[in-house]
Amino acid sequence: MYAYTGGREFAEAEVPAELEAKREKAEQRQVQKAKAEAEGASGEAAKPRKVNKSALAKKIAAQLEGLDLLEKLVNALIRSGLATVDKKGIKHIREQVTALGNHYLPGAQTELRKLALLLEEAEGREASFGEAVEQLALIHALIRKGRPYLAAKQADPDLKPDTESAIEEWLGHAWQLAELQEHGLVQTGTELIQLSFISYDDAARQEFVDAGYWLELEGGAIHRTMNYRPYKAAKHMKEEDSFFEVATVGQLYVYPGTVNRRVRFDGVTSAPALESHLAKARETAEPLLSDAVKRVKNELKNPLGNKQPVLLAAVESLRETENGEIVIFDRSGGMLQLGDVPKYGRGTTELLRLLPKEKMEGAAVLLLFAHLPESGRLIAQPLSIIHDAGIIRLWY
Repeated sequence: MYAYTGGREFAEAEVPAELEAKREKAEQRQVQKAKAEAEGASGEAAKPRKVNKSALAKKIAAQLEGLDLLEKLVNALIRSGLATVDKKGIKHIREQVTALGNHYLPGAQTELRKLALLLEEAEGREASFGEAVEQLALIHALIRKGRPYLAAKQADPDLKPDTESAIEEWLGHAWQLAELQEHGLVQTGTELIQLSFISYDDAARQEFVDAGYWLELEGGAIHRTMNYRPYKAAKHMKEEDSFFEVATVGQLYVYPGTVNRRVRFDGVTSAPALESHLAKARETAEPLLSDAVKRVKNELKNPLGNKQPVLLAAVESLRETENGEIVIFDRSGGMLQLGDVPKYGRGTTELLRLLPKEKMEGAAVLLLFAHLPESGRLIAQPLSIIHDAGIIRLWY
């Protein structure tokens, strides 16, 4: 380009055949994409996929065997007690993690690997035993709910998947966009605004995770985008980043789940976030902190629910107690003490001391909740603050 602007002359030549072929393929992809979007917008149902019943039967049989293997391990750990698990026991758990790889249960693999990591930590930190017990309860719930679900699919291969919970994903199913569309899990023309973006290292999954929390301006639901980058391929994969504008998406694919359902989208146009968008976002916030806490507790009671739910809460004011603790208040006087979730190792609560008080008055705060088993406390960590002039991101 510098040479061209400098007046250099260039000879014209025929377009190479390889480049021409690539252009044609790219144009065909664009045509197919536009056709698919048009079909989605018109409400035309996607063609149901054909199920290979023989392959499905073999896969389910292997999954049931894997759950049996997992149950034997869980029962053995319960009988002996987690405190008796030594390095040899942790090695045995890791061997079972590898064995589960032959049973199409990547979700169970991840949770069992997480248990091994927690037990390793527990050797030097007594509090990790509480987390390990909760993790063991989660694995037991996966077995208890997964077995009858797989048995029902084994009896009826044409049985529709559960789209109201994440049980399919827990059992290792990787949802394709065509499947989500087939089951009506797609929205068109949705306006989203990203409230927070965090990246972290998930040792249990052996992946780096880029998570974006997006608010649906019309319905008020908070969704999350999840970009997984496996350790071995991370350097070849693009890392996601923060997004500061309002996104209007042609097709929003919503994964089965409960709170903060995972989404993917296609056909994005962006525009600056206006004051009207921010006002609309604040209107979707939970007005009473007690109701927000109630929603979170109901989610945490679900063994296979979201263990770190994110909610948007309306805040009337922020104060500091005599003990130096930071507390937020709602319009009715309800209060909630804030703190940092240890899992991520990123503190944001202390940053609130640096904000002018007027930035918190009448604002909405995006809160990340978690249960701390060692203390029995429910903790809420602030991620972002939405006020009339913009969004202050405490973690980005």
